[in-house]
Amino acid sequence: MTPRADGRGGEEIRPLSIVRQSDSWAEGAVTISLGGTVVLCTATVEERVPPHRRGSRSGWVTGEYGMLPRSTHERSPRERGGRVDGRSMEIQRLIGRSLRAAVDLRALGERTIIVDCDVLRADGGTRTAAISGGFVALALSCRRLVEAGMVRSDPVVRQIAALSAGVLDGRAVVDLDYQEDSRASTDLNLVMTGQLSIVEIQGTAEGEALAREELEPILTMAEAGIRTVLEVQRRALDGPEAAASRS
Repeated sequence: MTPRADGRGGEEIRPLSIVRQSDSWAEGAVTISLGGTVVLCTATVEERVPPHRRGSRSGWVTGEYGMLPRSTHERSPRERGGRVDGRSMEIQRLIGRSLRAAVDLRALGERTIIVDCDVLRADGGTRTAAISGGFVALALSCRRLVEAGMVRSDPVVRQIAALSAGVLDGRAVVDLDYQEDSRASTDLNLVMTGQLSIVEIQGTAEGEALAREELEPILTMAEAGIRTVLEVQRRALDGPEAAASRS
């Protein structure tokens, strides 16, 4: 297979690292770097739940997503007055759905964990990086709850990771950077558990329609890439403060 612009094979993800931010005010905080994409993920525990969860003896996990003005090639305006653009709203809903799949909400009790994902630098794959880093921040915040005796058991019941994939110049590739994403004829975002069960697939074929038999090789390749993300997440949680993919 012809190497991509950065020299990777189609099945290779960009260099990945997750660094715990132990000096953060947040109950859980990490910085995730995936190639040129960098996202700060912080998890905040609040002793309240949304109105629809009150009296349920069950908690809630939600995500918020935003890009700093100069995280892209050109400066974008700040979101002000609580207004969130359509793209950011769609992404933060995806983050929330994905992270709730990791948690036993009844074990969390009537409290909310808000996972803020702030893009410091964008070079493709910001939503999948936010989910993968957001999971680690979420898991760290739940550990704090266990250590403080605020919950009987760890609310995190499964690991969650995400990765992009697609078709570029007629071939399947994973973890597209910005230039690749802008040219890809098919663009997918996949969210999986630690057992590689599918939580969600987002995708579109913007050029040629994708035949069903063409989807399976993409999913297989993405699954291999997500294995690497899962490994880095585990090492970030269980090892030293920084974990990175092995070259």
